Amino acid sequence: MSLKIIVSYDDTDNDRDALALGRLLASSGAELSLAYVRHSFGESLEQEQAEQLLARGAASVGAPEMPKHVVVNPATSAGLTELAEQEQADAIVFGSEYRTAAGLVKPGISAHKLLLGGPAAIAVAPAGFHADPAPSVSVVGVIDEGDSAARGTANSLAGALGAEVADHAPGRVDLLVVGSRPEALDGRVVLSAASDYAVEAANYPVLVIPRGVELDFGSTPQPAAG
Repeated sequence: MSLKIIVSYDDTDNDRDALALGRLLASSGAELSLAYVRHSFGESLEQEQAEQLLARGAASVGAPEMPKHVVVNPATSAGLTELAEQEQADAIVFGSEYRTAAGLVKPGISAHKLLLGGPAAIAVAPAGFHADPAPSVSVVGVIDEGDSAARGTANSLAGALGAEVADHAPGRVDLLVVGSRPEALDGRVVLSAASDYAVEAANYPVLVIPRGVELDFGSTPQPAAG
């Protein structure tokens, strides 16, 4: 069964970055969908406006038939959690926080909440990522936190992207896979302090997986980089 990847999308540049990363992660055949969470208070689009927003996002990448979800919940993180569990999604993709400097990764409030116990892998795109129409990944870095599922995910993703795998080192990788801390419950995402720092210092996409959950991108891995 192919992976299911949900992109949190609101038609801002940062969420266009998320869509670009979602397409990269889904390039080996994963099912990609867009989601917008309507709030019951504050600034939020009406149902029809939200549907039109998602339709524009799907059309912008030439995939108008892409599945689209409008969720109603007071909190974006809670709405996306419910959707991920309902759809049995494997990953949720976010853009970086508003006003993040180009090239840097900064998870916003909703992404941060899901990095503290979320049920699906969390990917975050660096600001400005969508500006490159054909991003290339030569090396997938990994911080496995002693979890073989993280390294297995990195191997599978590298195989899908035609890349190699290497232990994380600044300046050496193009995309980073991070395992959850050993104390995390199986199937839940929780970053260690060291991994949280690595995510905040990244200038490439980051994918954080739940403890013990290996994502299968359906490809044979390349030999590991020495």
